[in-house]
Amino acid sequence: MAQGKILLKPGTLWTSVKERTNHALQCGALLSILTEFEFVEQDGVRFLVRILSNLNRKKAAKEKQEKQSVISGEEFNPFLPYEEDLFVADISDTHVCIFNKYNVVDYHLLIVTRTFQEQESLLNLEDFAAMWACLADFDGLVFYNSGKNAGASQRHKHLQLVPLPLASSGPQIPIEPLLTATQFQDSNATLTKLPFIHAFAPLNPDWMESPFTAAQATLEVYRTLLGAVGLDARQLGAYNLLATREWMLIVPRRQEHFQSISVNSLGFAGALLVRNAAEMEILKAQGPMTILKNVAIS
Repeated sequence: MAQGKILLKPGTLWTSVKERTNHALQCGALLSILTEFEFVEQDGVRFLVRILSNLNRKKAAKEKQEKQSVISGEEFNPFLPYEEDLFVADISDTHVCIFNKYNVVDYHLLIVTRTFQEQESLLNLEDFAAMWACLADFDGLVFYNSGKNAGASQRHKHLQLVPLPLASSGPQIPIEPLLTATQFQDSNATLTKLPFIHAFAPLNPDWMESPFTAAQATLEVYRTLLGAVGLDARQLGAYNLLATREWMLIVPRRQEHFQSISVNSLGFAGALLVRNAAEMEILKAQGPMTILKNVAIS
């Protein structure tokens, strides 16, 4: 198969993000969801917990999406076509970068396939090439919610990218203190303080120089990690993938929710979202790491 083509010019993504953010806000396409936050500590991790100030925007959007699906008789796909005012940049001949319309985190980007692919399908060479093309110019956390039980809200395949640091103080990513306690068995690594099934591997930041070379190496790491946690490519269960320039983490999922609290990949980075004070009380009473253990596989 012929190698795809990277369209994103090096050094241009961050400039495009800032320019396009101003445009998307001014024309009303980007509808940021306001939150407050606090830190909740458990098991050596200072979890960043955001509480929604106003859920009405997201709720109204979901109702609108459901109404459009009923009218058309087909499931509404916000990525095909995507909203032009949310466009950030062309990444490659297979992927485009757009804003997350209802963003909780500033500069929250989506790396979306140009043609429809299922969100539960395996990541491939083109997905990882697009990821590295973005990471070369945008130091961030990439994540992939594979399947509804992993927190996926759309069926159309998309990786997500948020800038680092995730929090204004402390480590760039709240779980980073645990990344130093790594136990290797053969070529597979586990983080000794994570109380659920997972697999971890270092990545080489130098790979950024060539997205497709990086993608090939990353694809091999990805397949190894899937095997290490018992995810069979033929019958793939739900899982979360997190990646930075330096590492990759995969966590298989048992369920999306702990009581009413929804958890996606960001939860396993140490960043959780609750909808109201009642959910915050549940989170504090149970402990954030306990919640992760319950939605993952122990």
